Amino acid sequence: MFRREVLPPLEIQRKPPRDRGSMKKGDCDTMKKFLALALALVMALSLAACGKKADDNKGNGDEAKGSVYYLNFKPEQDQAWQDLAKAYTEETGVPVTVVTAASGQYDTTLTAEMDKDTAPTMFQVGNQGAVNSYGDFCYPLDNTDVMKEMTTQDFNLKNANGETVSIGYCYEAFGIIVNKALLKQAGYEISDITNFETLKKVADDIHSRAAELGFDAFSSAGLEGSSSWRFSGHLANMPLFYEFRDDNVTSQPASIKGTYLDNFKNVWDLYTTDSATTGAALTTATGDASEAEFGQGKAVFYQNGSWEYSNLTSKFNMNPDDLAMIPIYCGVEGEEKAGLCCGTENCWAVNKNAKEEDIQATLDFMKWVVTSDEGTTMLAEQFGPCPFKNAKTPENVFFAQANEYVANGCYPVTWAFNYTPAVDDWRAAVVDALGKYTADGGSWDTVKTAFVEGWATQYANEH
Repeated sequence: MFRREVLPPLEIQRKPPRDRGSMKKGDCDTMKKFLALALALVMALSLAACGKKADDNKGNGDEAKGSVYYLNFKPEQDQAWQDLAKAYTEETGVPVTVVTAASGQYDTTLTAEMDKDTAPTMFQVGNQGAVNSYGDFCYPLDNTDVMKEMTTQDFNLKNANGETVSIGYCYEAFGIIVNKALLKQAGYEISDITNFETLKKVADDIHSRAAELGFDAFSSAGLEGSSSWRFSGHLANMPLFYEFRDDNVTSQPASIKGTYLDNFKNVWDLYTTDSATTGAALTTATGDASEAEFGQGKAVFYQNGSWEYSNLTSKFNMNPDDLAMIPIYCGVEGEEKAGLCCGTENCWAVNKNAKEEDIQATLDFMKWVVTSDEGTTMLAEQFGPCPFKNAKTPENVFFAQANEYVANGCYPVTWAFNYTPAVDDWRAAVVDALGKYTADGGSWDTVKTAFVEGWATQYANEH
């Protein structure tokens, strides 16, 4: 046991007061100088303390300023967000943490993270189905500074009360990316492809001459998690779009009919037949592998979106003049007038259950992203056109081509897959069915069941 020694209190010695009448003039002058000096010293110390506090607040991101935790859903943009978070923290002192969910696992990850004490303050709610699932977590954004920076609210999402709970911060386009140089080598031009019939004719011919040409028609349609979203989400958009257009669907339906699933089959069979990678190998083929096949000049066609532009031109040094994007033709009547698939699932939401200072810190970060040079440059380079006053024009040929289709009177194919209920679960079932059909020689009816009955099941589970 330690013995604590008790020290005696300090003894304060008090001197008798000096007789004021006996104070000399020199003493008075000395005292005045002393008091003036002391006062000046006190003021200097006070100012220094104030200055130090301000600097400290700017540099250390103390708790009073809050913090940001962004759960990102696009693995391909992880590094860009990490760099942006670092730049913001260096500028403001506010800590920004970016966590990126694994491909195809965003909904599962978000659900798990929202149950934690340190839940995300900023997350993705990219479609109306997600609003149904996570609307109770969403902070109303209508009167926020970031909303005041928007030039359109066409991509924003509202809850049942009419409150904006998620804002679309960019819009994108997807279709079939074409290497025009290889296409020309094979004896064709973009103008030769105007519908599914002509797409198939060109692709079949290239595939039949692959050994001679040194390249094939399509890059691999991989069903591994890093690639499968291109088909369970983006390709699946084609039958959904045309069915919803026919039926005037403007909100999430409880069920679908699968009217255009044979058209879905048309394209899927073309992808998997006119490719160097077929059958069982597709179940494990990755997104990186498919990207590399196209980027390295081993395939003419590659289904993907505008976000691939920077990778293709920087990572693989592809010439922008050699790149084009054409619609996903699937054999629907009148598709000669179809444009690219345009829309967004890039929508920010703020966690209303976060600490007040963290909510404000998150709103401040969002505003900085859409107004600062660093933020607007990243958004333009990585995502594309953004509906904000300070938005930069992206150097991305795919967006110019999307606009060109519209200018020529083509209809944009909107993102009908944003209505998908329990999106991760529904897509997983479709991917599994596609794998059984392609690798195991299963029936297309398995895909139809996952598509149609799976939709009704997931909708019922959510409601």
